Amino acid sequence: MSFELVIFDCDGVLVDSEVLSSLAHAETLTRHGYPITAEQERERFLGVSDREARLIIEAEIGRILPDDFENQMQQAALQLYAEHLGLIPHVSETVAALGLPKCVASSGTPEKIRHGLTCAGLYELLTPHIFSAVQVKRGKPAPDLFLFAAQQMKASPDCCIVIEDSVAGVTGARAAGMTVLGFHGGSHCTPRHAAALRAAGANETFDDMRLLPALIARSGRTERGTS
Repeated sequence: MSFELVIFDCDGVLVDSEVLSSLAHAETLTRHGYPITAEQERERFLGVSDREARLIIEAEIGRILPDDFENQMQQAALQLYAEHLGLIPHVSETVAALGLPKCVASSGTPEKIRHGLTCAGLYELLTPHIFSAVQVKRGKPAPDLFLFAAQQMKASPDCCIVIEDSVAGVTGARAAGMTVLGFHGGSHCTPRHAAALRAAGANETFDDMRLLPALIARSGRTERGTS
């Protein structure tokens, strides 16, 4: 088997943004009467789309959040990005060197994805093949976004390999019938992160982007049953 497409998550995989995103989400939720720390937010909602997280929270509190809640949260995140966004080491050269078609499938909004990728120097390399959860009915952990990305890129799901940092993302990619590599090299990752990704279905885990090309090659050999 040879893979036809590499699908990257954005936050926590291409840009080291999960700590900032969770802080923005937690601060915005707390202002609206749902007190939560950034660490608790990551524990509950890492990889989950803003829309899905909002539905969960509204069901818990029994009321609707303001119409502009997502916009408030996005603006808070973009401000933090502008001041503090970090880069995943070696990601730019690794992505550029991959000799396979590639795209992004992220739970973030298009504006947030573009801002992060631009800061990382990856936007021009990956555009226009950038897909957001706002384009599908259900976000991660549902498989919809991964299947949509594969369809848009004209790739068979079983010939796609996904790079994810969240349990929700791994779950969605596996439900789509795709091979998954779990990345745990972001600043938000704890010592338990790799084990959680494997438990969710990641075929392998890694914390150094320089390992990615060899892992993709090895995963292809494993999928076709050779060593």
